[in-house]
Amino acid sequence: PVGVCVCVCSGRSYINTQWVAAGGGPQTLSCVQLYHHPGANAFRLVGRKMQPDQQVVLNCPLGRGLRYSQATPQFHQWREARRVWGLSFGAPREAALFATAVLQALRALEEGEYTAVLARP
Repeated sequence: PVGVCVCVCSGRSYINTQWVAAGGGPQTLSCVQLYHHPGANAFRLVGRKMQPDQQVVLNCPLGRGLRYSQATPQFHQWREARRVWGLSFGAPREAALFATAVLQALRALEEGEYTAVLARP
């Protein structure tokens, strides 16, 4: 798979009616990438903590019909199965670039066609 979008943010998961740091432990910055598998036209968001162990804190397939919400200019969220994910970005521009890539991927799932755009903050 090819990484098409990279951002640095902090990830959270909505569990038991409250936001908690993804992966447990203290809130830290993560590098989140949007991967595209061209043969299957499949997409996945993968986030790793920016620490020596690079713990995976987000591993979420993007499926048809997924709703990506830009709750604020710097906080975006989506629901996958029964889990709600959220990302806090350092700047609105980073968030906008990431949202553009994710929305483009979701459109590709609906239309069956994808043109990769490398989006780096």
